[in-house]
Amino acid sequence: MKPKVKFKIGVDILMTLVLLFLMGYQFWGDVAHEWAGAGMFLLFLVHHILNGNWHKGLLRGKYSPSRFFMLAIDLLLFLAMIGLMVSGIMLSNHVFAFLRIRGGTSFARMLHMAASYWGFVLMSLHLGLHWGMFLSLAKRIGKLEAQSFFLKRLPTVLGAVIALYGLSVFIRRNLITYLFLRTEFVFLDFSEPIPFFYLEYLAMMGTFVFLAYYGSMFLRKEL
Repeated sequence: MKPKVKFKIGVDILMTLVLLFLMGYQFWGDVAHEWAGAGMFLLFLVHHILNGNWHKGLLRGKYSPSRFFMLAIDLLLFLAMIGLMVSGIMLSNHVFAFLRIRGGTSFARMLHMAASYWGFVLMSLHLGLHWGMFLSLAKRIGKLEAQSFFLKRLPTVLGAVIALYGLSVFIRRNLITYLFLRTEFVFLDFSEPIPFFYLEYLAMMGTFVFLAYYGSMFLRKEL
């Protein structure tokens, strides 16, 4: 694997970890949340610089249903990230406090809440669009091609189980309320065990990874 590819994968993994950290705001407080958010912004810029060929190819070639699906997710994720950065700077009391931004706090809070949860969903879907690359890497490392039929199907079975559990968590935690701004406040359980919180958020991420991966395969007529 080329060094640039390894670096790109490393950036993507780091962005995923930072995203999960940011979703657990109640455990780490304002200062850590703001610095992690600023780090995410830098990683976001690096990610786009490393994938400059994607930007150059937007107007080239034909658009199949699969390509339209990928583009829609990528553009919506871009908008969500911009919304997060703008609202985060407006609400900042530490990292960007020197800008002395006044006013618009109510709007910024609502934008930040919606963009946070849409960003989580869309980033998970984006990860799912490229999940085949990670599966191929795992197969090469584990040499699954030479294993039994059961072992080759194990990732799909595990993925389906995780996706179903993640869907139940998504419903129980009522994330749809935050996605569509049906409330002005996010319920934060400060007493919730940290490992349990992140386990459930990983499961929800797995749901959207699963949907995007198999959805893109269906659109490419590979299923």
